[in-house]
Amino acid sequence: MRVPVIISGGGLVGLTAALLLRAHDVQVLLVERHAGTSPLPKARRFNTRTMEVYRQLGIADEVQRAAADLADFQAMRAGPTLIESRVLPGPPAGDVSDLVAASPMLPCLCAQDALEPLLRELATQRGADLRFGHELVGFAQNAREVTATVTGPDGAYEVNAAYLVAADGARSPIREALGITRTGRGTLGRATTVYFRADLGAAVRGREFNLCQLDDARTPGALVSINGTDRWQFMTSVAGVPAADWPGHLRRVIGLPDLGIELITVQDWEPTMKVADRYRAGRVFLAGDAAHVMPPFAAQGANTGIQDAHNLAWKLAMVLYGDAGPGLLDSYHTERHPIGLLSAEQSSLRSGDLRAPAGFGPERPELVHPFVLMLSYGYTDGALVPDGGPPFPSDRLELIGRPGTRLPHRWLQPGVSTLDLCGTGFTVFSGGADVPGYTAHPLAGLDHDEVILVRPDQMVAWRGRARDAINQVLDRVTSRSA
Repeated sequence: MRVPVIISGGGLVGLTAALLLRAHDVQVLLVERHAGTSPLPKARRFNTRTMEVYRQLGIADEVQRAAADLADFQAMRAGPTLIESRVLPGPPAGDVSDLVAASPMLPCLCAQDALEPLLRELATQRGADLRFGHELVGFAQNAREVTATVTGPDGAYEVNAAYLVAADGARSPIREALGITRTGRGTLGRATTVYFRADLGAAVRGREFNLCQLDDARTPGALVSINGTDRWQFMTSVAGVPAADWPGHLRRVIGLPDLGIELITVQDWEPTMKVADRYRAGRVFLAGDAAHVMPPFAAQGANTGIQDAHNLAWKLAMVLYGDAGPGLLDSYHTERHPIGLLSAEQSSLRSGDLRAPAGFGPERPELVHPFVLMLSYGYTDGALVPDGGPPFPSDRLELIGRPGTRLPHRWLQPGVSTLDLCGTGFTVFSGGADVPGYTAHPLAGLDHDEVILVRPDQMVAWRGRARDAINQVLDRVTSRSA
């Protein structure tokens, strides 16, 4: 069996990678050792940049429908019990308006066990070969291809692929087989997540929340909304509690002593920060948790992985189709490794205390602005031509068309953003001047003869003048010339 790309791992990152590759008309085989998608909610908060990825794929509406149960569950609350909790102040109004002005999409709250089945269905509809219950158990590579050994219900078989994407989780067997080391703070403590059923519909009516911090003396933690009615999670730094004792603890922290509770799972785990030292080894690429694991307190893990896939898919497609040189693939590590380190470090610096300063500023100079994490991080090197300007700011949202940043969003007409003009090739914007050989879309804020060259992942690759040799720039960006 031969395919251009094989993906190991059928979670959020692997399924999104399959959708992105199919958008570029690349045939893809995905293998996942489990028979189905995740039965646990795990990731829930999908940030603005991730929703822009899904908008580009044309599936944002479906994702938002899957998230409908939690559409009104955005508030943060705190108190000794859920029943006694109070709403915590939200972000300053200016912050929210800045985000609304910067993007056509807002963050979305959707449990992973609701999103993954949708992504699986859509990827299948769009022609991806998804094989759940099949496991990649070994691989070898040479200068031309990767040969993977896969086991399934009918036995073992081999797959020859041009490239392999390892989206196989934090314990990634592929990363281990490659001998890729990881760097980071390591284990940061212990924690427990209790996933349970309880009819709290009446109790939360008027108290709708995303997270509710519960300041119980014995088991302090946070209650997490999964569907807003009967599925919930409780996360705490207290570990080692016998499963049989959890219903009593939950009734106490919720404040309803007679509440009926059905435990689904109790998981003890260790918040960890580790980032792979290499994202690429030959024809194999790490993505998602295989590349970086981080504590959940900044809601960056799944989002960073999905954006890894967005960065990698167009590069694989261009190289496979001969529209770019193989050196373009080196830019995946160059660009995404610093972002993995940033996201993991910032996640480690934050905590589960909802009353702690959430952002940045003189009291927490080590923290970057939350919107920088989700939207305005900048690539300083890679498949782009740096402008030689100052470092990208970490204390504010700044999207002004600099190379290495996401294209500025402007509404061109109702429902149509500048981001919507970005497809599977490079897109050119100008301040009004013609660009010979290209259709140049007008973009307010540019000088008449200024030009912005935008990559398929909506990131600015170059900014210059219309009279400059844009073809030479494009060749440089895609590694077709030095």
